[in-house]
Amino acid sequence: MPTLRIAQDAAADELLGRDPLALVVGMLLDQQFPMERAFGSPRLLADRLGVDALSAEQLAGMDADELVRVFRGPPALHRYPGSMAGRTQELCRLLVERYDGRPENLWAAAPDGATLLRRLGELPGFGAQKSKIFLALLGKQYGVTPPGWREAAGDYGLEGSRRSVADITGPETLLEVRAFKQEQKQAAKAAAQPTGK
Repeated sequence: MPTLRIAQDAAADELLGRDPLALVVGMLLDQQFPMERAFGSPRLLADRLGVDALSAEQLAGMDADELVRVFRGPPALHRYPGSMAGRTQELCRLLVERYDGRPENLWAAAPDGATLLRRLGELPGFGAQKSKIFLALLGKQYGVTPPGWREAAGDYGLEGSRRSVADITGPETLLEVRAFKQEQKQAAKAAAQPTGK
């Protein structure tokens, strides 16, 4: 079982390390919300449901309004608890339909990184960038290394990079990743500025 340090909370990180669904849900929630809180939310979700590990079947079959209530908290599991509860339920339904409710089946039989990347991209809420980041996270920290995974993950798969959640192994690397993201934002802002004549 991998030892993760993404949520910076022992109980939350322990769940991420042993429960593939918690990891996938954390990745889903990692948008427009602080990274550590997004990856800490699966632990809160499991606690509120009174379970030791998340179940795709349980979440897929839950009453939608009840799941929204669970997501609202307090504290809320995301900045947009209603829409993210719905997206989590969509994700779990797809996992039940295609992968027997087991996220690890997404990657267990993937013949190569490109196939795994395509499968990840079919998950609700997983765009091209999120899929590459998650592929890098699986490869770097979860022991999922089909042939060509680094190439499929692009720059996120680079050894020693500090670009994303895939590279967070403790408080120091969290700060390095955060600094990289700030630089990227500032560069994008600068590029968007009209140039004066």
